[in-house]
Amino acid sequence: MELAVSNLYQNGLYYSFTDSGEELLLRDMIDFSKYNVSGHQHVVKSVDNLPAIAHQYYSGVAPDAQQYWWVLADANRIQDPLDLSSGGSSGGLKQFCTGVGDNTIDIANSSRKIKDSELAACKKAGVNQVLEIKIGYDGIVFASNANKAAYKLKPYHVFAAIAAELPSKGKMVANPYTRWNQIDKTLPNEPITLVIPASNHGTREVFQEKMVDAGCEAYAAIKALDKDAQKKACTTFRKDGRVIEIAGDYTETLARLKTSPSAVGVFGLGFYDQNRDRLRVATVNNVTPSENTILNGSYPVSRPLFFYVKGEHLKSIKGLPEFTEYFLSKKVSGKGSKLDKAGLISMSDKERAQVLANFKAGKAVK
Repeated sequence: MELAVSNLYQNGLYYSFTDSGEELLLRDMIDFSKYNVSGHQHVVKSVDNLPAIAHQYYSGVAPDAQQYWWVLADANRIQDPLDLSSGGSSGGLKQFCTGVGDNTIDIANSSRKIKDSELAACKKAGVNQVLEIKIGYDGIVFASNANKAAYKLKPYHVFAAIAAELPSKGKMVANPYTRWNQIDKTLPNEPITLVIPASNHGTREVFQEKMVDAGCEAYAAIKALDKDAQKKACTTFRKDGRVIEIAGDYTETLARLKTSPSAVGVFGLGFYDQNRDRLRVATVNNVTPSENTILNGSYPVSRPLFFYVKGEHLKSIKGLPEFTEYFLSKKVSGKGSKLDKAGLISMSDKERAQVLANFKAGKAVK
């Protein structure tokens, strides 16, 4: 059987693996000619016959988002053919849960935890050993053109900017706001344009939950609606051109900000860090996003990053256990590693050791 990996370029980050244990920073210098790869964008000639796995995915990654991690697997570690596919967190987990055996996914990356409904679909298809591997953390940030005024956002600001309808005089009406300072006078006098991840992105789900839903709940009139009407009000976005949904990666979001200089875009913290010269980050609830504010929980729009391993394949897929354990080593994903420097917010040694112990013990998600 071949190793099949879904969304390895999750969250705009590539992961690195070499037989020498050194991460190779070889952006786009990958030969995909040997592999069945869907969705990759930048292909340059081969690097010394190195069997590499990488692909530009998004969900929001690079898009589901952030910095560039490099995903490379060398011939001494994973010698079998690689079959890569993309589709965002939801798409990857859907593929992962189609069954066990040939032509099914071994690993699915996700910028959120697997849902109960997805786990049920896995079990229905005979995938009973779903092993959850947390790899670190990421923050979701709001950023605008570096030459524009700073934004001090709160969830209700974002909801008021994005919602198709808002309550007014006892009924829901079309969103009247066209400029940020109409929502709150402390916000910049700029036209509302929000560039957000499309629904296939794990980033979108975190954005929805921690900003849009939180902002929606600030409206007593919406909370008074019946459950279905509440859900509609909180999840239906305006269609007048002020909300732009990006199915591609963060580089596409950044490009949109170039063509719309007043726009506010949604990015991963790592991607923002690599583009500080072009972007100005917003505070959320008066907290500036950073590694420290994400780890201490004060920055509200953050998320853990995961990949899920099919336990039924650990013995039949050559290199799968080693791939997972190597990825969880301190030199690869710990503090001070190149992944950490590239934008991953690393777990503590204690937390990473516990994740590795759970994997070795075969602890499955229940």
